[in-house]
Amino acid sequence: MRFLLDPEQRAFAASLDALLTAADTPAVVREWSRGDHASGRALWSRLGEAGVFALAVPEAYEGLGPRPVELAVAFMELGRHAVPGPVVETVTAAALLAEADPGTAKRLLPALASGETLATVTPPRAQDAATTFGAPSPREPTPTPPRVPCALDGDVAGLRIVWEPGGVRLSPGHGPVRSSLDPARRLTPLTPGGELLGAPAEAALSWARLATAAQALGVGLALLDRTVGHVKRRHQFGVPVGSFQAVKHRLADAKIALEFARPLVFGAALTLRPADVAAAKAAACEAAYATARTALQLHGAIGYTAEYDLSLWLTKARALRTAWGAPEECRALVISAGDRRW
Repeated sequence: MRFLLDPEQRAFAASLDALLTAADTPAVVREWSRGDHASGRALWSRLGEAGVFALAVPEAYEGLGPRPVELAVAFMELGRHAVPGPVVETVTAAALLAEADPGTAKRLLPALASGETLATVTPPRAQDAATTFGAPSPREPTPTPPRVPCALDGDVAGLRIVWEPGGVRLSPGHGPVRSSLDPARRLTPLTPGGELLGAPAEAALSWARLATAAQALGVGLALLDRTVGHVKRRHQFGVPVGSFQAVKHRLADAKIALEFARPLVFGAALTLRPADVAAAKAAACEAAYATARTALQLHGAIGYTAEYDLSLWLTKARALRTAWGAPEECRALVISAGDRRW
């Protein structure tokens, strides 16, 4: 099958690319990681005006959606530019609230659609050490505290949601802010015990994974573009490094993996079936992670420095790989869905 964007979707992607290029997102990410949210909130407002978050909000609540294909287009651009903040979590919150009581949805969703409010959500279960505190270590002789699920940027989010097995609740507060591998992903535990919004909506997990997959795909494409540019500029033995056969093979492998993931992402956006979304997330995140490893190797020592912009995409590729479902969890879902068909 061919998943080609129509002219309106391509124009939407181009407009977001222009908006984010003008915003100088690497500078925004660095300010965000220091706890200075002014430029990030300004960028968030512009994304809201462009309709990015409204794509996940039903029209009945002043949104434009649900439009998962356009959302995937938007999140690819967010990934290309390493946009900070709880972008995936805001989409997830919109999907959860769309299934809540109509009065609650009408009260909370319009502010998400417009970009006025940022939202964050704890994952439905502790899936990875990157989103938990107190993870046990096999080298420690004494037991450690139990894992505590965390949410991104709970200190700046105006809407905090705790996803518990027995229901989805608003959180009245948050704990201390902790840094993570990705400087744009600042983790905070959320205080439980707030207003009950309703039963967990499993469809929201598919929205979270779709947005994460599209974002990871954009991250991988940005890493590939930057690495190709680097090996063209860097010379060794009087010729560009990019002319070496081994370098070409590494870049070709990265390109193939990303291009194989692209139709899976857009195919999942068309169906929103959990297994399709899980396959897309596993493929896109693994492709982005492999591209990050290639980019780091071909950049050499400069790729390790936090001052170099490449690091912002390298760390994001690593963090997105396990966000909202580790690769093995997504693969297990795909396999179980295949077994049921047979």
